[in-house]
Amino acid sequence: MKDVRISVMRISTYPDLMARFENPIEHACDMREGDVFIARGGEKPEGFCESAWGSMEAFVRDLAAGGGNFFDGWMKNPASAMISCNDGFRPVSFLLEAIDK
Repeated sequence: MKDVRISVMRISTYPDLMARFENPIEHACDMREGDVFIARGGEKPEGFCESAWGSMEAFVRDLAAGGGNFFDGWMKNPASAMISCNDGFRPVSFLLEAIDK
C-alpha cells in the first residue's frame, strides 16, 4: 500500500448562501490552505475532517492500492485526484497524490 498526500489547495466561501440558508454556527472548518495530511495505507489521517474524508475516502483508498487514472485521464498525473468536500457554503479543494514511502 502507498501513502497518499492530501493537500488543502483552496477554500472557497459563499457568504450570500450562508446568509440566506445557514444557521449561525461558531465553528465550521479547521482546514487552512497549505495544510498537508498523509493518509498512511489509505486510512484517514488523525484529526482530519470526517465530512471531507467521506468525500474522498474511495479515491484515497484506490490511490493507496496503486490505482488511479480516474475518469479516463481526468488528471495530468494519473496517480492523483482533485476532490472537494461536501460543504456547499465553504467547499475545500484537496489534491490527493499517491506517494512512495
